[in-house]
Amino acid sequence: MDPTELLAAPLTPGLVKELLLEVIDPELGVNIVDLGLVYDVRIGDRDVDVVMTLTTPGCPLGGFIEDEIADCLAQAPQVGRVTVTLVWEPPWDPERMTDRAREELGWMS
Repeated sequence: MDPTELLAAPLTPGLVKELLLEVIDPELGVNIVDLGLVYDVRIGDRDVDVVMTLTTPGCPLGGFIEDEIADCLAQAPQVGRVTVTLVWEPPWDPERMTDRAREELGWMS
């Protein structure tokens, strides 16, 4: 998104998800939105809660990804406090991925 558009855009779940396309799962090299890890985005005033999961409950990079989400969303002046709520139900599975993620991982021909 163009920085000028970012400054003028209202804070919506769609805007947050667009920004989160920049957060890459370091193990897979694909963004967390296309991987299907982001289940919901909740907005209250300027506060954002990203409800998400990880590919496995034992993923050692959960804290790193949470920090990346906070850093990513901090670029938007509309965003105040950012929280990340990790959930394990429903469990993640590869069916949640977009075709773009499958393509990036070489799962589509």
